Amino acid sequence: MLDLISPHAILPNLKAGNKKQALQEMSRKASELTGQHERAIFDVLLERERLGTTGVGHGIAIPHGKLSSLDRVHGVFARLERPIDFDAIDEQPVDLIFLLLAPEQAGADHLKALARVSRLLRDQSMCEKLRGAESGDAMYALLTQHEPSPSN
Repeated sequence: MLDLISPHAILPNLKAGNKKQALQEMSRKASELTGQHERAIFDVLLERERLGTTGVGHGIAIPHGKLSSLDRVHGVFARLERPIDFDAIDEQPVDLIFLLLAPEQAGADHLKALARVSRLLRDQSMCEKLRGAESGDAMYALLTQHEPSPSN
């Protein structure tokens, strides 16, 4: 995870009333981190959501997209102040969102990053710790402390 996310890429108490607002706020943060246009990031995320929700269940969403001008995979993590409807597959509201952006040509790297994030957030105890963390720094420490083994 250290290669995907930085301490500056954590939004510990994101205020958003709906899915679109959450994606807009996260696009703004991703824009700061990557130097990409906020609108380009938002558009690629919305385009992906139209294909099918990235709300994977258990309060988790992993929106993702590709931009040709990126040099590597970038992540942004947010814990929402209040859970929102994200059209998740289990119809439960979402409060933890891990956004991934990858270069257009990063086929395998993009999929590997998605798999790593998915494995990490499938761990219920990890999600409970993230929900209970006091600060962005605490969340960053949790996200980067334990890389699950590929067998998980």
